[in-house]
Amino acid sequence: MPSQGTSTSTYIPSEPAASSSSSASTTTHAMPAELEQTLATLVSHRSVLGYLVLTRSTEPVSIVRHVGVVFEGEQGKKYANAIKRIVDTCTTGLQEVGGGESDEVRFMRIRTHRHELLISPDSRYILVVLQNPAMT
Repeated sequence: MPSQGTSTSTYIPSEPAASSSSSASTTTHAMPAELEQTLATLVSHRSVLGYLVLTRSTEPVSIVRHVGVVFEGEQGKKYANAIKRIVDTCTTGLQEVGGGESDEVRFMRIRTHRHELLISPDSRYILVVLQNPAMT
């Protein structure tokens, strides 16, 4: 169950992606019960401000699900686009320095004074957790 001050958004898979002036869009995908439980547990931590689940293979990036007021509306789309660029840039950099060997980004942690982003990309989705580092 989301903590106080957060909002949840779930999208229905059969609906087309929403269009907007920003390049991120929202789509819907049914999630297995086990994943739903894991995400609920994640949000219950006091330091977690919210999370985003993004598609990795679509352009523009689509928000599959988000929790947390910081990811509402245009702000969520800005985060989605920035995270996609960060993951793509890191992936390209690894390919360049890999000398022909394939490697992939598995987890990234970006900490600023105000927030900490935990980014876990896989082949289809990117999970982003935003937390308050002062509360960890």
